[in-house]
Amino acid sequence: MASETKTLVADIEQTRDHLADTIDALVDRAHPKSIMRRTVANLKAKFVDETGSPRLETIVPVVGVAAGLIAAGVVIRKLTS
Repeated sequence: MASETKTLVADIEQTRDHLADTIDALVDRAHPKSIMRRTVANLKAKFVDETGSPRLETIVPVVGVAAGLIAAGVVIRKLTS
């Protein structure tokens, strides 16, 4: 009976430790700085590869769209003035 009690206590302690680790991971994951860090890393990964080289297949279309929007704004402003 004492052996079963020790086993049960050990299982409870192991479960408690696992739960504490899980809660710590969730708190870290939900922390605003962690969210911002992940967001910046994901955004950076879209524009820079693992070696630090720019990903032109992503950058060129973004620059093209930005240039198009600026040009459209200039044209609209000239037409309305």
